[in-house]
Amino acid sequence: MSSPSKVGKQLDMEKRERIARRIALELRDGFYVNLGIGLPTLVANFVPRGVEVILQSENGMLGVGPYPLEGEEDPDLINAGKETVSEIPGTSFFSSAESFAMIRGGHINLTVLGAMEVDEEGSIANWMIPGKMVKGMGGAMDLVAGAKRVIVAMEHTTREGLPKILHKCTLPLTGVRVIDTIVTEMAYLRVTQAGLVLEEIGPALTVEDVQRATQPTLMVSPQLRTMETQRS
Repeated sequence: MSSPSKVGKQLDMEKRERIARRIALELRDGFYVNLGIGLPTLVANFVPRGVEVILQSENGMLGVGPYPLEGEEDPDLINAGKETVSEIPGTSFFSSAESFAMIRGGHINLTVLGAMEVDEEGSIANWMIPGKMVKGMGGAMDLVAGAKRVIVAMEHTTREGLPKILHKCTLPLTGVRVIDTIVTEMAYLRVTQAGLVLEEIGPALTVEDVQRATQPTLMVSPQLRTMETQRS
């Protein structure tokens, strides 16, 4: 019989995979994509068949390959999260200055970022919690300003069950009114000037379930549907 901790970890992974699979459907052939640390990196595992994207890492790598098999790690090949990665044919390397020039120049089609909080205006807080040590702000501030589209990938609530989608972020902001789309295990939300539009809903959930877990009042799309996880 599985222990409660193992069951909890399995449920957490199922949530995270649902989010990653749904976001992967937003990828288009030829996109240059930057995946943030943590949950967003899972998106690379679910790129739809026939779609070729080029992954960029802000520490100076274009053409990031999959995670290496055990024993095949190269300590010189890491992503921005210090995880070992692999190369693909055509991978190129350059300084972080050139990498950020690519980001700031608007050459990234899509970035997927995790978040601690987001709000109904599309602002995001994901770089620090006051009082906790921070190694650095990373590249998120440049990405939210320079990428053509910003998707947030996160669980809908905290571990205590509190909303992470708020009227106004309470933590230090990474960017103001920069998010285009929010994807959680419960919902696919589009950020508009009028507020958050609920376009897709997690399996076996109701609009009321999602609203209870969300601070702002949601606008429900007339075409509301169950969240997709694979391309038909």
